[in-house]
Amino acid sequence: MTEVGFFYSDHYLKHETGNHPENKDRLSAILKAIETDGLDSKIIRLDPVSATEEQIALIHESRYVESVKEACSQGRTSLDADTIIAADSFSSALLAAGAVIASVDLMAENKMKRTFCAVRPPGHHAERSRAMGFCLFNNIAIGAEYAIKKRGMEKVFIIDWDVHHGNGTQNAFYDRGDVYYTSIHQWPHYPGTGSAAELGEGKGRGANLNFPLSANQDDDVYLSIFQDRIIPEIVRFSPDLIMISAGFDAHQLDFLASMNVSTAGFGQMTEMLVDVAEKVCGGRIISVLEGGYHLKALGDSVMEHLHKLAGKSK
Repeated sequence: MTEVGFFYSDHYLKHETGNHPENKDRLSAILKAIETDGLDSKIIRLDPVSATEEQIALIHESRYVESVKEACSQGRTSLDADTIIAADSFSSALLAAGAVIASVDLMAENKMKRTFCAVRPPGHHAERSRAMGFCLFNNIAIGAEYAIKKRGMEKVFIIDWDVHHGNGTQNAFYDRGDVYYTSIHQWPHYPGTGSAAELGEGKGRGANLNFPLSANQDDDVYLSIFQDRIIPEIVRFSPDLIMISAGFDAHQLDFLASMNVSTAGFGQMTEMLVDVAEKVCGGRIISVLEGGYHLKALGDSVMEHLHKLAGKSK
C-alpha cells in the first residue's frame, strides 16, 4: 500500500457560504466518511501552509488577488452571482492553494508519491482576473505552474473529471506545451466552454483535449474514454506529475448535473491513473477536490478514490 497524504484544515470551514451548494458540510461529510471507513489510520494527515500572494500571482493578476483580499476584509458577501465570500474566505483560499503547493514540494523532494487535497473554496473555474463558479483562486493551476517554475518539473498532466469544464485551468495553459489539460464534462452545461474544437494554440496546440458529453453518460462511457484516449495521451506526453481536478459531481446522485457515474466508477478511473502514473512519473499524483454536492455520494466517492490512490482494494 502506498501512503497517501491527506491535506485538510478546519480553517476551510470558515469559508462560510450558508446554504449554498458549496458549503462546509461537504468537507464534514468527507471527514465523517474517513472516520466511518477506518481509513484514517491508513492516510497521513497533513496541515497545509498558506500560499503567499506571490505564489497566487503565478497564475492570477496581482490586482485581482488584492481585490479579493479587500472584498473579504470589507465584509462583502459575493464576488459574482455564484461565488459567495465571507471574512475568512481569502485566508481559506490561500490555504487551499497552499495545500497543492505543499503537495508539489513533497513530490519534488521524493517524500511522498500521492496526495489528496480536501480543500475549499474549489478552484478550476477561477480565471486570471475573475472569480467564477464558486472558485476564488485556481488551486490546481497554481500548483502546476509552481511545479514547473519553482520545482524544476518539465511537464505536468492535468485530468479534470469534474462535471463542469475547468475553463480557468484550460485558459491558464492554452498556449503552453508543458502543461497538458484534459477534461470530461457534461455539455452544454456551466460554464459553456470545453468544446472538442478547443485543442490549444501555438505551442499548446495538441496539449488541450476536451470530451464534452451529453447528459446521462455512465461509467462505461467514462472508462472507455480513459482507456482509449486519455491514458494513451498520458503515456505519449510522459509528464513528471499527474494532477487530478477531482470533482465528484458527475455522480449519479448529484443534483447540480445529470451524469450517471457511480462511486465505483470514480474508483476505476483512479485505478487507471495510478497504473499509468507508476509507468510514466514514478507514481506521482496530486488530487485536488473540486465539486461534488450530494454529501453521501461525495463522502463515499472520496473514500473510494483514496483507497485506489493507496493501491488498496476495499
